[in-house]
Amino acid sequence: MTNWIKRKKTKPVQVGNVFVGGTNPISVQSMTNTNTCDVVSTVKQINDLKLAGADIVRVSVPGFDEAKAFKEIKKTVDIPLVADIHFDYKIALEVADSADCLRINPGNIGKENKIKEVINSAIDNGIPIRVGVNAGSLEKDLQKKYGEPNADALVESALRHVEILDKFNFENYKMSLKASNIEMTVDAYRKISKIIEQPLHLGITEAGSYRAGTVKSSIGVGILLSEGIGDTIRISLASDPIDEIKIGWDILKSLNIRSRGVKIIACPSCSRQNFNVIEVVNELEHRLENISDDIEVAIIGCYVNGPGESKAANIGLTGASPNNLLYIDGAPNKKISNENIVDELEEQIRLKISLNKTKSEKIILRS
Repeated sequence: MTNWIKRKKTKPVQVGNVFVGGTNPISVQSMTNTNTCDVVSTVKQINDLKLAGADIVRVSVPGFDEAKAFKEIKKTVDIPLVADIHFDYKIALEVADSADCLRINPGNIGKENKIKEVINSAIDNGIPIRVGVNAGSLEKDLQKKYGEPNADALVESALRHVEILDKFNFENYKMSLKASNIEMTVDAYRKISKIIEQPLHLGITEAGSYRAGTVKSSIGVGILLSEGIGDTIRISLASDPIDEIKIGWDILKSLNIRSRGVKIIACPSCSRQNFNVIEVVNELEHRLENISDDIEVAIIGCYVNGPGESKAANIGLTGASPNNLLYIDGAPNKKISNENIVDELEEQIRLKISLNKTKSEKIILRS
C-alpha cells in the first residue's frame, strides 16, 4: 500500500487495548443508538459493530440509570467503550471505573472545579478524556462573541479546555471540533492541529442521511486525512451505525491509509459490457460482507480497461465474448461464462484468501 500521506505525529493515548495517535493505525468508531438501559440490545449492537470492523464504540450515558447499565454492558463486551457524558459531570465520575475513555463537552459540562474532578477521576482510573467541541453546543459567551458558530469559535472553546487540562498537568486526552459545515470543520481542525500535539478525533457532525451524509463526511474527513490530520474517525449518519463503520473503512481504503475486507474496483458499465456489472458487483459485495481479510478484486465489463485493471488486482474479471476472462495475481487463469459468474468469483476469492492464510502460517512457522 503506497503511503503518499505525511501524517502528523501526535502523542498517543490508550483507549482500552486500542492506541490512538502517534504512528498507530487510524481507528474507526461509531456510537450505539439503542436505549443504553436496554443492556441486551446495546450489547448486541456493540458486538455487531465490532464484527463490522469497529475499533472503538461510544455509548451515550445521559443519566445514572444509564451509568449503571453501562457498567453491566462493559462486563459483557471486549471492545473499548467510550462513555459519552453531557451536562452532569457526576455521571462521568460514576462510570470512570468501567469506561475506557470519557467524552465530555466543554459547552455544557460546567465550571473548572467540575472538570478538575473529572480529570482526577480519569487519572485514578488510568483512562483518557475526549474533549468534544461541537458547533451546536458552544458556550453562551462564545455564541454572543462570534454571533454564529465558526472555526475560530470552535478553536477558542477547545483551547479553554486545554488550558484547564494543562493547569492540572493532564495530557492524556484527545480532541474533536465538529460542525455540520464542511468548511468550518476542516478550518477548525487545521488550526487546532498546529497548536496541540494530542490526537484528533475527526468527523462531520450531524452529516445527514446515508447518501448525503456519506458524501459530506467523505469530503470533510477525506480532506483532513489527506493532509495528515486525524487519528481516529467517526462518520455521523442518520442511518444504521454499521453503515458508519463501513463508510469509515471505505474512506480509509480509498486513501490507501488502511484496508479491511474486499476492495472492489468496478467500471460504471456501458453498452460495451459483456455482463451486467452493476448486478454482479452488488451481489458480490453482499456475499462478501463477512470477509475481513484484505484483498483487491477488479470487475470490469469489457476489454478496454479490463486487462490492465485485472492484472493489477489480486483477482480480476474482464468482460469478453463469448466468455469472460478471470485473472489471479495478474495472470490469466480461466474463462467464465455469464451463467455462474458470481458463484465462480465468490469461490475464487474465498479460495485465494484461504491460500494466503496458509502461506502466512507457513512463513510464521519457518520463522
